[in-house]
Amino acid sequence: MAAGMPSQGIAPVFAALDLGTNNCRLLIARPHRDGFRVIEAFSRIVRLGEGLSASGRLSDAAMARTIDALKICSEKMARRGVAVARAVATEACRRAGNGAEFLHEVKVATGIQLDIISTAEEARLALTGCAPLLEPPHREAIVFDIGGGSTEILWARLPGGGRTEVIDWISLPYGVVNLTERFGPGDRDSGSYERMIDEVSAVLRPFEEKHRLSEKLKSGAVQVLGTSGTVTTLAGVLLGLPRYERRHVDGCWLDFPTVIEQSHKLAEQSVPERAQHPCIGEERADLVVAGCAILESLYRFWPATRLRVADRGVREGVLVELMRQSRHSRGRR
Repeated sequence: MAAGMPSQGIAPVFAALDLGTNNCRLLIARPHRDGFRVIEAFSRIVRLGEGLSASGRLSDAAMARTIDALKICSEKMARRGVAVARAVATEACRRAGNGAEFLHEVKVATGIQLDIISTAEEARLALTGCAPLLEPPHREAIVFDIGGGSTEILWARLPGGGRTEVIDWISLPYGVVNLTERFGPGDRDSGSYERMIDEVSAVLRPFEEKHRLSEKLKSGAVQVLGTSGTVTTLAGVLLGLPRYERRHVDGCWLDFPTVIEQSHKLAEQSVPERAQHPCIGEERADLVVAGCAILESLYRFWPATRLRVADRGVREGVLVELMRQSRHSRGRR
């Protein structure tokens, strides 16, 4: 999956692939100053974890969809002359009884070697990827990543200089796919929206009781940042974008109570009504309210005034670490 090293003087091309329960995302970039410059990005909703909650296995249809997307990723990496790459898989592959078998099929069909990472590494990579959006005067941060099959939450210290230190973290066994499969596409009239919030809250409560983050929020020194399709979609809706554009969403600040109001509005709409919004579309219309329920559960414990939105996460964290390792290796040589 790696091409030969580039000629001297030309920065090598790196790639990071994040295969989640719902999405397959690829980022190809070159080092640039203290960060990197994106050459190409690819994202496709594959719903790898569809039906996993009931069967405990990845379905043939879901695996076929995902392999089709991974073939595109493999072609893009080859065309761009990627020298260093890492591909990671998260909750769906962690939980599936046939996860190892699927990884073998992927390797044979695409040449991509997927690493199934732990929830701890997933949380750490997401934090690394989002670190540039954690800023003074905040001294601590609550960072959450609402995925397809799980939700990672970190409480981090911000010592300055762009550094982050994980104080504690938790992985909730709820994401937009498995929650939707259990409760349906979500609506307020039937009570399913509230039931989703209650279920997530029950698992989150011990973390809050342990750390009392709601008290720390009152100081104003704690930043709250969300990275996921849920928060980026809600940002696109609230910003009134005629189509989703990352440059308007990544790094934007939203009034958190307004985000919750918009969540309620979506929960009151039918799936076809949600699908009409260009920042939601048919692919996310049945899943977005489950994400809103997870988000509202977080808000009820941690009612911050503002929420910062990140259209970045695990992929960017993988790239940062790959480039850091490459620099250290060159330094030793």
